[in-house]
Amino acid sequence: MAIRVNLDRLLVARRMSLSELADRVGVTAANLSILKNGRARAIRFTTLDALCRELNCQPGDLLSHTPGPMALDDEGDDEIRDAG
Repeated sequence: MAIRVNLDRLLVARRMSLSELADRVGVTAANLSILKNGRARAIRFTTLDALCRELNCQPGDLLSHTPGPMALDDEGDDEIRDAG
């Protein structure tokens, strides 16, 4: 996937553990680990908001895009389609 999660770098910079962040955000450490390791398929805006609040960062600090070949997900939805 071309979206990268930079959670590990932010945790090091903030000198915070994954379990401490999980407690502050109200998400399990296991789910944050999935996000940190790039295995997450989605993130709720409420979770993104809480992460940004606790890490004192912007969404762009947490997420980055690396251009490359487009890969289809399991459902085959590879883009947002117009409703009209």
